Amino acid sequence: MQPAEAVVAPPTATPDVSRETSLDHGGTPLAYELADETRRRVALEESVLPLPPATRVLTISNQKGGVGKTTTAVNLAAALARSGAKVLVIDLDPQGNASTALGVDHRSEQKSVYEVLVADLPLTEVIRPSTEHERLDCVPATIHLAGAEIELVSLVAREQRLRRALDRHLATMDRAYDYVFIDCPPSLGLLTINAFVAAREVLIPIQCEYYALEGLSQLLSNIELIEKHLNPELRLSTILLTMYDSRTNLAQQVAQEVRDHFPIQTLQTIIPRSVRVSEAPSYGQSVISYDFASSGSLSYREAAAEIARRGAATPEESN
Repeated sequence: MQPAEAVVAPPTATPDVSRETSLDHGGTPLAYELADETRRRVALEESVLPLPPATRVLTISNQKGGVGKTTTAVNLAAALARSGAKVLVIDLDPQGNASTALGVDHRSEQKSVYEVLVADLPLTEVIRPSTEHERLDCVPATIHLAGAEIELVSLVAREQRLRRALDRHLATMDRAYDYVFIDCPPSLGLLTINAFVAAREVLIPIQCEYYALEGLSQLLSNIELIEKHLNPELRLSTILLTMYDSRTNLAQQVAQEVRDHFPIQTLQTIIPRSVRVSEAPSYGQSVISYDFASSGSLSYREAAAEIARRGAATPEESN
């Protein structure tokens, strides 16, 4: 009986695979994701972020609650402070969540932004260093701020009070802050109007879910009114997509719709849904300190880098 000859299969063409199943990274979506995160970390570590030529004051606002306003304010501030910038966060939300996340005491007996708005107390007396980083400070909010909306109604120049206090403080500093982030409550009352008047830029976090764009037109109309009547320097400079779940078509559709409407303002960076991002505030930390290696930390650091580079561009390039 003759021995069987080995059967040699004819060469086949390499299958066309997507990047999610790239053979270069082990052929699995997880392997590709890990390789991609490694590449992004290396790129961030090798880059030096430019500082703005003058203080950038950004109000972080969205009248819809739960879209990541406070999380965005805290983590962008922490990322920029780590990159060498001097940063101030002004907590204008009576809940005081930004103060908590930055490790700043905001019990009711503490002096806060409430006294600045209602009693003309200088900002110098209420600014507190954050435990997050030596270059990061915070103006805390206390529960008294909940009544400030009513008390401001009868005051002179009620819409200008935060701007005047901030401008006076910046003028007295040897080295002014590079960034000031103002965290707003989820409403369009006098506190938010004070934030809009004090700012030069508006950053809107938009959640990648069904109701994301609801109410946005009203917010944009209010920004336009503030620009026309109270603050001609104000502009919508940045939109950040948050709570993105790449597994759902809905998130991808919302992200694409936002990019179609606001192609210039929308950052390329998208913030994914992350357990670590949600856990960090309960430890009085940003996600960057809480879990530096997490995907949420990486994304916020990338968003901060993108904002920093946009600020170094000329006004014509950034508009």
